[in-house]
Amino acid sequence: MATAFFFSFLGSLVICMALIPPLMASAGRLHVLDIPGGRKAHSGSVAKVGGIALATGTFIGVLMWAPKDDIILASLWGGMTILLFGIWDDRVGLSYSIKFAGQALAAFIVMAVGGVEITSLPMVPDEWMSPWIGLPLTFLTLIAVTNAVNLADGLDGLAGGLSLISFAATAFLAFQTDNTLLILMVVSVLGGLLGFLRFNTYPARVFMGDAGSQFLGFYLGVTGLVLADPSHGPYSPMTALFIWGLPVLDMAAVVIQRWREGRSPFVGDRNHLHHRLLEVGWSHREAVTLIYALQSGMVALAYATRWQPDWVLLLVYLTVACGVLSIYFSPLRRWAVGRGESDRPGQEPQAWWRLSPRIAHLPIQILAVAVPGFLILSVGLPERIPPDVGMVAMALLIVVAVGRLWPVLSSFLVRTGLYVGSTFVLYFGEVGGAANVSAWLRPVNLFLIGIAALVVLVMRFNSARTFQMTPLDSLMVLLAVVMPFLPDMQVGEVNISVLTAKLIVLFFSFELLLHAYADRMGEARMLALWLLGGVAVRAWW
Repeated sequence: MATAFFFSFLGSLVICMALIPPLMASAGRLHVLDIPGGRKAHSGSVAKVGGIALATGTFIGVLMWAPKDDIILASLWGGMTILLFGIWDDRVGLSYSIKFAGQALAAFIVMAVGGVEITSLPMVPDEWMSPWIGLPLTFLTLIAVTNAVNLADGLDGLAGGLSLISFAATAFLAFQTDNTLLILMVVSVLGGLLGFLRFNTYPARVFMGDAGSQFLGFYLGVTGLVLADPSHGPYSPMTALFIWGLPVLDMAAVVIQRWREGRSPFVGDRNHLHHRLLEVGWSHREAVTLIYALQSGMVALAYATRWQPDWVLLLVYLTVACGVLSIYFSPLRRWAVGRGESDRPGQEPQAWWRLSPRIAHLPIQILAVAVPGFLILSVGLPERIPPDVGMVAMALLIVVAVGRLWPVLSSFLVRTGLYVGSTFVLYFGEVGGAANVSAWLRPVNLFLIGIAALVVLVMRFNSARTFQMTPLDSLMVLLAVVMPFLPDMQVGEVNISVLTAKLIVLFFSFELLLHAYADRMGEARMLALWLLGGVAVRAWW
């Protein structure tokens, strides 16, 4: 089962990242370009094709490695319906009634084919619940969460990052109760999201469009209902509300404002939280980072209160909701954090101490020796690599080698080779490892702790400032710090939390080195080929 999780996640990530460049190149012919103007925060035309790549990666990841359960098949059929209506909307701009028809059809598919239904409510006796109450409530919930995520898609990386936090929380809570069906539904969308956000963080090179944001909202709604279903796990329906988090509260606040002002709730405006933060002086990165932090706080509450009585969860949620909603109905102050800073790449903030250029450049130089050296030796870590993994590595090796003939794709293929090759090596290095040695005391992990320290030093003191921290980077750093301390994250012989932290550290080091030594892409390609070739050879030797 651990192998299914691993390949579903990795397969979706690679498929999404591979599809986005050709889809971006075809966006003009497909008529899916986002033109600036009105409530939009960007200044140039951007392709709205990220949702197609994200959904495709998710579909393939689920179909190849998840069991063909009614809920899974229904969620995929419903997701496909949402996706097709979203693509149609991105091309021609549909009226809200047609959008709603697509969302309603998708909801009916999940309810009729998958049997998804709300069968319990907090502090409501079960005998009071009937299909006459549960089915309409399920329908309205799916529509609401779909539109909540759709409306949250207002800044680069915002809807994708919020969904990433929510799906990660869903996967973790499902893992706590051994709900493998739900985990397999979620890990593929997590991989697709990471692949998409690689292109969508500020300044975005691609948007997910309505196709992507509605697909994410619908899928998040379905997985939240499955998580809170008494037949699948012990969690309260209130737990799903915490996981859906800020987008639902933001939508509720904006709709209430529009009704109070006598306006249609379906007509867009600039009253969403991200718009308000920008208007009072916060930069793009600061606004997105703050909203990520609020969403992370809400999913943390989902975990902290997961075994509490319903009345406690309801009280906590209402307290949080009142605090969030108060932002919309009282003037925001111009907090100092939003003044005097810029989102323009290359603008260096004032350092509180300065180092000589020679010393400041030392960490990246050490990193440039340590990381390639580790990767060269790491192909000897795994005790056993499955033959099918060797075949995948060999196929990717050929693609990376031939990719040098297409300069436009060369950098992307080199990164893919490094990401996939290092993931294979570290994952299968964990399988069959010494069980009597603590994970943090193993030499490889101690070495990667040192790499993590170097990464922090490079990001803080590199005088060239070639690598700009994004909100997604901040989120990944948080995950790298938190993941090793999460409980009960052992799958077979592999500690998933520690493995995730190690991969995040390695991926950060790759990006830092590729930015600092962009003129040495040939050496990075050779390193990727060595990793993939080593995996392929070790699979049969």
